[in-house]
Amino acid sequence: MKNYNFSNSPTIDQVGVEDRISRITARSIKKEAKMQGLMMALNMIDLTTLEGADTDDKVKQLCYKAHHLHDEILGLPTTAAVCVYPNFVKLAVQELKGTNVKVASVATAFPSGQSSAEVKLLDVKIAVDNGAHEVDMVISRGKFHSGDYNFVFDEIAMIKEACGKDARLKVILETGELGGLDKVRQASDIAMYAGADFIKTSTGKINPAATLPVTLVMLEAIRDYYYETGIIIGMKPAGGISNAKLALQYLLMVKETLGGKWLTNEYFRFGASSLANDVLMQIAKQNSGIYQSGDYFSKV
Repeated sequence: MKNYNFSNSPTIDQVGVEDRISRITARSIKKEAKMQGLMMALNMIDLTTLEGADTDDKVKQLCYKAHHLHDEILGLPTTAAVCVYPNFVKLAVQELKGTNVKVASVATAFPSGQSSAEVKLLDVKIAVDNGAHEVDMVISRGKFHSGDYNFVFDEIAMIKEACGKDARLKVILETGELGGLDKVRQASDIAMYAGADFIKTSTGKINPAATLPVTLVMLEAIRDYYYETGIIIGMKPAGGISNAKLALQYLLMVKETLGGKWLTNEYFRFGASSLANDVLMQIAKQNSGIYQSGDYFSKV
């Protein structure tokens, strides 16, 4: 690896971040801009099922929903991807064949990341060999907290290489376990310089998960990396984003921090399955003037 000194990552102005977030959340998005944002948000969602009770039928239902949203409200885009465990990747690829919905797989001993390099690489190999378009890895938070930043860097680089040319790598920082915004910035820098295609806040298994302040810090890290290298890194807040109003605030923050290039599912995702139904309800409200019952939309 190059001689990067990640101990010198920029420190974060907590007051400045909070002020920026307060101004964003005070904004109101209405009419045409709101509808455009809702459609955009829907197309950026990674529908996810990552439970011990997952079954083939549940994965099939999730895949069906991902590319049949237009059956619920005519003319809607698909979601961006379906995210599953490696053992369900082959099934998801079969179910989504012929669509533009990607298949993502968690790997590297998700969600703890506590395993050997051999097990983590096997996890990735199973996912990629079965056709995963994207791999979501977790960093070794124990090594990060021990100050072994070279280990974290090298492990990400190793997983990136294992993904090959066809699978994009999302690196999950698990920001709820990192400690503070300075640590979030530091971990973001390590992930990007090690080869991440996306940086992602959370597994969704730890609270707090995604927050606006944490995401802003990560977006600013992406901006600085882009200015330095010319490389566009994607962003994925995950966990805790359950309503359309909050999703629109995230999109506004992306636009004002990074610009329009990032307002596409190639470079921005929401890891929030429950968000899809609220977005659908808001779109229905915009079209009809009334709210549909929550039972109108499938729960998976």
